[in-house]
Amino acid sequence: MKINFLLAAALAGLTGVLLGAFGAHGLRDMLSPAMLSVYKTGVDYHMWHALALMGVAVLMRHHSDVKLLRYAAWFFLSGIVVFSGSLYLLACLNMTWLGMITPLGGVSLIGGWAMLALFALKHKVMVSDGNEKTESE
Repeated sequence: MKINFLLAAALAGLTGVLLGAFGAHGLRDMLSPAMLSVYKTGVDYHMWHALALMGVAVLMRHHSDVKLLRYAAWFFLSGIVVFSGSLYLLACLNMTWLGMITPLGGVSLIGGWAMLALFALKHKVMVSDGNEKTESE
C-alpha cells in the first residue's frame, strides 16, 4: 500500500490541533480533571508523533534506502491512532477496557523511534556545519 507520509503527518497535526482545541474548550466542563489529563496526554503524544512522522517523511524524500523509514512511519502512524485514540475514547466515553490496548500503541510509538535510530546507525547520519552527510553518499 502506497501512502504519502508527508500528507499523513499534516493530517495528523491538523487533527491533533483540532482535538486539542476541542479538549481545551469543549470538554473542560464535561470531564473530571483526571479524565481531562488523560485526554491531554493523548493530544501531547499525538502532536509530538505527528512531528516525528513529518521528520521521517522529509527524510524519505532525501534517501533512496527508505525501508527502515517506512517502518518508522507506519509505527508512528499506527501508534498515534492506537495510543492517542484509545486515550481520547477512554476520557470521553469512559471505555475502561481500552486501557488494555493503549500500551500496544505505546509499543508502536517506541518501534517508530527504534526504526529511526536503526536508520541513523545504518546510514551513519551526521550533521556538521549544517550539511547532512551519510557514509553512502
